[in-house]
Amino acid sequence: MGALVTGLGQKLAAGTAALALAAAGMTPLPAQEQGTSTPQGGFVFKANSDLVLTNVVARDAKTGEPVKGLKQSDFKVYENGKEQRIATFDFESVEMATPLKEATVSGLAAGPTGNKAVAVAKPEELRNHRLIVMFFDLTSMQPEDLERSVEAAQTFLKTKMEAADLVALVSLGDTLTVDQDFTADKEALINEVGAYNGTEGQGFAQGANANTNQVEDTTAYTPDESEYNDLNTDRELFALRSIAQSLAKINEKKSLLYFSGGISRDGIENEASLRATINDAVRADLAIYSVDTRGLQAVGPMGDASTGSLRGQGAFNGGSLMNNMNSNFATQEVMATLSSDTGGKSFFDSNDFAPAFAQVQRDNSAYYALGFHSTNPARDGKYRKLTVKVLRPGIKLEYRPGYYAPADFRHSGKEDREQELQDQLASDLPATDIAVYMDALYFRLDANRYYMPVSLVVPGAQIPFVKGGDKDKATLDIIGAVIDEAKRPVGRVRDTVKLNLDASEQARQKNIQYTTSFNLPPGKYEIKFVVRENQTGSMGSFIANVTLPDLKKAPLKMSSIVLASQRTPSKKQDPLVRNGEAYVPNISHVFRRDQHMYLLYEVYDPAHEKAAENGAKGAKAGIDLMSSLELMQGSTKVYETPMVQARAINEEGRDAVAFELDVPLSELKPGTYLCQLNVIDDAAGSFSFPRFAVLVRPSGAPAAAPAVTAPAPAQTASGGAE
Repeated sequence: MGALVTGLGQKLAAGTAALALAAAGMTPLPAQEQGTSTPQGGFVFKANSDLVLTNVVARDAKTGEPVKGLKQSDFKVYENGKEQRIATFDFESVEMATPLKEATVSGLAAGPTGNKAVAVAKPEELRNHRLIVMFFDLTSMQPEDLERSVEAAQTFLKTKMEAADLVALVSLGDTLTVDQDFTADKEALINEVGAYNGTEGQGFAQGANANTNQVEDTTAYTPDESEYNDLNTDRELFALRSIAQSLAKINEKKSLLYFSGGISRDGIENEASLRATINDAVRADLAIYSVDTRGLQAVGPMGDASTGSLRGQGAFNGGSLMNNMNSNFATQEVMATLSSDTGGKSFFDSNDFAPAFAQVQRDNSAYYALGFHSTNPARDGKYRKLTVKVLRPGIKLEYRPGYYAPADFRHSGKEDREQELQDQLASDLPATDIAVYMDALYFRLDANRYYMPVSLVVPGAQIPFVKGGDKDKATLDIIGAVIDEAKRPVGRVRDTVKLNLDASEQARQKNIQYTTSFNLPPGKYEIKFVVRENQTGSMGSFIANVTLPDLKKAPLKMSSIVLASQRTPSKKQDPLVRNGEAYVPNISHVFRRDQHMYLLYEVYDPAHEKAAENGAKGAKAGIDLMSSLELMQGSTKVYETPMVQARAINEEGRDAVAFELDVPLSELKPGTYLCQLNVIDDAAGSFSFPRFAVLVRPSGAPAAAPAVTAPAPAQTASGGAE
C-alpha cells in the first residue's frame, strides 16, 4: 500500500524553521511559531471551542480485557466535581476496522522512500484504526541507545504490527523531519527506521546523553551546562508541540512513542514550554508514551569510564552516588510528566522496549469517545480536573485526568486589558505567542537580604514595530510576581515600556532587554513574568524557580556571576553598577569576537590575615583574595586572564569585595568554550571554581547581547509580604 497522507508532513514544515534555528550553532533565542494554521476538516480542539473530548478505556476489573457494549447512559462525566452533560458519544475498536482502499494518487507527500505513489485517506476511512507516531529524538541518544530503539521498532513492525495499525515516523536531528507519513506499508516503515542507524553526523545534545548522570564529585565542582540544557529542552518540547498541532485535525485518538535519551532541565528552566506542549497534546487527543532508550543503568558511586577519577570523599560518604541518582532521575522527570498528563505511560530502566509497543496497542484497541460542553464559561486558562464514572460494577476506567481551559485575548477597553494581564499572570496555562527569556541573579545586601536583578529578553523580530516618522515604535506591557514557598506574593512588578527607537538601531534584528529587581530574604521562590505587545495583543510568559542561598555556613561566600557584553552609564547605586557603569547581563552567554566579555561578581566576608609582630597581637590586617578566569576547549586551556588580587574591602557597607574582569575576545577563535572562574581566599584556605559555557561567534555575526535596552521601572520592586 502506498504512503497514507494525513497532513502530518505538511503541517510540520511550519515548525521546522524554528527547530532549525535552535540547532544551528546553539542560537540562544530560538523563534517560536507564530500561531497555527487552521486545519481543514475533522474535529479541532481550538481555544474558541467549548467542546471537550476525552477518550475512555473500559476494562474488566478482574481480567483487564476491554469491555464492549456500553451505552452513553452508562457514563457520567464530572469537571472539577460538577457533572457535565455528555453531548457526543462514540465507540471505536480495531476489530471493526475496514481495509483502506487505494485512493487516487495525489503526490501530496512524496516521502524519502522514493517516488512511491501516495494515497490520501478520507477522515471516515481512519475510523477504528490505530494511529501511531514513532518519534526518535536523535539529538539525545548515544549510538548504542539508538541501535537498541531501532531494533525494537523493527521487531514490532515485522512481528506485531496489525492490519489496523497506521504508523508514521518522525525524527529530530538538525531539523524536525517527517521521514514517513502514516502508512500500513511495513516494508517502507522498516526501511525508514533502519536509516536512523547512520546518525553520526547528527551530534548529541550537550548534557543530554547516556552519561548525563555521571558527575565527578559533590565535594568539588561540577560543570554547569544549564544554559545548553535549557535550550535543548525547549527545542525538544517545541518539536513535540509541532507534532501535536499537526495532528489536531484528525478526529481519532493518536499515540506517540517518544524515544529519547532523557531531557535535562534545572530549577530555573522555563516551565511555559512544558505546559504548552502538554496542552497542545491534550487538544490534539495525542497520548505520549515515553521510552528512555538508555535502558537499565547501573549508577555507581565511582561513576564510569565516561568521567575522570573522583576527588575528595564523595565516593565513600554516599554524596557522589546520591548526586548521580538525582541527576538520572531529573533527566526522566520531564518525560514522565509528558506521559502522565497526556494519558500515556512512561517506560524507564528496562532494556526491553517491547512493553511500550504492546501498551500502545492495548490502550488503543477499543475505547469510548465522550464529548461535552463545559458549563464553566470562564476562559481563564486554569487546569480543570476530569472524573469519569461508569454505572456498571466491575469495570475499571482509564482516561486523561484533565485539561486546560482556553485563554482568549480580548480586544477591549483599558480595564479589560488590565484584567487580562492579571488573569494571565494567575493562569496555570502559559502564554507562548511571543518568546520570552528570563534570568535571575543575586547579590547579598546584608546577612538576611539579597538584591535579585531579573532580566527579560524578547526578540525584536517578534515585536510588530510601527513607523512613526524616522522612529520605530512599540509598546510592551510587563507584569510579574515573586511567590514564596507558602504561595504568598512577596514582590510584584507592573510596567508599561514605550519603545521609540531610531530606525538605524535596527531593533527588529536585535533583542529587547528589560531589567528590574527585588529585595528578598534567603529562600526558594517562583518567579513568573508576562509580556504583552500592544499592537496585536500577543503575549508570552516565563516561569522560573529561584533559590537565594543562605551563605552563613558557606566556606567561600559568592554572589552570582554576571556576564555582559555591554556596560551603560548609570547613576543608580546597586551591585550591578560599578564606577558609574551598569552591567547589562548577557542571558544566553553568546558573544562576538569583536566584543569584550565583562565579568562581575562579589565575595562576602573574606577572611583577614593576622597581624604579625606589630605590637597588636591578634589584630586584623588585610585580606588575601585572588581570582582569574580560564577558557578551555576540550581538555586544552586556550586562554587565561592575569591573576587579580584583592587586599581590601571595596564595598564597605556590605563587607564585600567586587571583582571585575575584562576579557577581549578578538584573540579567540569562534567556537564553544568552557570557562572556569578561580576564586581563592588564601587567608581562609577556601576556594571555589564555578564553571559555565560561552559561545564565541565570528565578528559581525548576530550575538545574544541586547543592542536595545528597555528602560527599567522608576521604582525598584522590593519584596515584602502583601
